[in-house]
Amino acid sequence: MIGLPHPELGEEVGAAVAFRSGATVTAEELREHVKAQVADYKYPRRVWFVEALPNGPTGKIPKRTIVAPTSQARS
Repeated sequence: MIGLPHPELGEEVGAAVAFRSGATVTAEELREHVKAQVADYKYPRRVWFVEALPNGPTGKIPKRTIVAPTSQARS
């Protein structure tokens, strides 16, 4: 999850999701699942799907390398 610019709030939560082989879920299903698990301000307002997430030298995902889609539409 990363912070995305928001015109009124400053930032909102976004999530880039890469599926494991054979997995399927919609953005809305994912949002609802996370919303039930965390505080209201922590669930992702925008979700987009990517082929793969980048890995750094230690195997962690460097958040600064995740690029949000340019579309203003919520996915």
